[in-house]
Amino acid sequence: MEEKVICTNRVANHEYFILDRIEAGIVLEGGEVKSLRQGNANLKDSFCVLYGGQIFIKNMHIALYDKSGAFNTKNSRRDRKLLLHKDEIIKLGAKITQKGLTLVPLKLYFKQALIKVELGVCQGKHTFDKKRSIMEKDIAREKEREIKNYR
Repeated sequence: MEEKVICTNRVANHEYFILDRIEAGIVLEGGEVKSLRQGNANLKDSFCVLYGGQIFIKNMHIALYDKSGAFNTKNSRRDRKLLLHKDEIIKLGAKITQKGLTLVPLKLYFKQALIKVELGVCQGKHTFDKKRSIMEKDIAREKEREIKNYR
């Protein structure tokens, strides 16, 4: 299947341990879809909440489409509803009520003609975990350099 990535949440891999990944649909307006086709979106600082038996994505920025009419929403950071089955929402609700777990959008992408969001059930990292992961990345990068120079 064809999958074209619109944007990714690069901060999430640094800030959280990603325990599980889920694909969800998202409710958008026409101008927002056209703006996403141009790649005007940002997942930084966005998160998901469970409210009234539904999951909403908060603080996700989709730039206003410049050619949209006067009746379209003028708020680029409005709450957007995620489309999931009821049993998936119940499972996610049980997971995120556990201590320290949260639901974070990781990736926004086109799947065929539909726009999908990849959600991650995440646990926050402590400062020493972040330092350790940076150190591991540096060691791996240094190994790759040594292997490249050895050839």
